[in-house]
Amino acid sequence: MVVLSKIYTKTGDAGETALGNGARVAKHSMRVTAYGTVDEVNATVGLARLQAVGDMDAHLAMIQNDLFDIGADLCRPDMEKDAEAEYPPLRVTEDQVTRLEGEIDAMNGALEPLRSFVLPGGSALAAHLHLCRTVARRAERLTVELATMEHVNPAAVKYLNRLSDWFFVASRIANNDGRDDVLWVPGANR
Repeated sequence: MVVLSKIYTKTGDAGETALGNGARVAKHSMRVTAYGTVDEVNATVGLARLQAVGDMDAHLAMIQNDLFDIGADLCRPDMEKDAEAEYPPLRVTEDQVTRLEGEIDAMNGALEPLRSFVLPGGSALAAHLHLCRTVARRAERLTVELATMEHVNPAAVKYLNRLSDWFFVASRIANNDGRDDVLWVPGANR
């Protein structure tokens, strides 16, 4: 269990932060940038939840928890030493990816196929979900970039990839099952 009795520690005043294994790194390191952007996705999901109700809110709550799991996973870089760790690190699992895929398939089954790209917007919830989608894509790009430099749990990368798809399909559900989607009209303003 996490216990936070003091919020500021002053240990980061020189531009460094501690990873989950205790190592100190620059706050601008690729790993910190990646998990910091995952945290940013989580904040956008919090905004979306202000508009969500029922199953949509419940699914978004699960995603928020999963995003904390990804942050915990990414802040612990030494996966090859997991078995030796005093406390087993939290790692994202393929089951979490599979759950997202099932949710995407279920939501998409209620939608008519697209005949154009969708512009971000429509309902307030759909607009927020599009923001979630774009920030999730950035988190994925940064995590993939990190994976070219250091080991990253492949399930975390897959989860972020599926997550942006989840947000896209959920945005269509939020737009009256796609009937209120705002469609791109190529060259409309020429």
